[in-house]
Amino acid sequence: MKKHLCILCSFILILSLTACGADFDGSRTGNSNEFVMNYKVFNKTDSQNLIVEKGDTIHAEIVVEGGSLSIKIQKDDEVPIYEGVDVSSSDEFDIDIEESGTYTVSVTGEKTKGSVSFTVVTNQ
Repeated sequence: MKKHLCILCSFILILSLTACGADFDGSRTGNSNEFVMNYKVFNKTDSQNLIVEKGDTIHAEIVVEGGSLSIKIQKDDEVPIYEGVDVSSSDEFDIDIEESGTYTVSVTGEKTKGSVSFTVVTNQ
């Protein structure tokens, strides 16, 4: 009986230690027009390049159910057009693009649960 209890305790300990190091548990979709992630665990940085034309908009939807996010959107090495640090609440907003180019959306999570969505909306 003690042997079975010891094996069970060891198994539980191994499972719990394995779960502690998770960087990402969720789904991710990205292309030149969108960057979408839904996650139960997000403890890393992920980026996606979006190709945007002058007059277009990047529509952002941020859902934070736990933890915090840092978000940066910038073209090349220029000054970021949006930067949010330690974002811990949900938000939805649009960013108007004044210059055509490739914009990098970078998201860093710290024990974060929720989702992010960045979509290029073409101005027609």
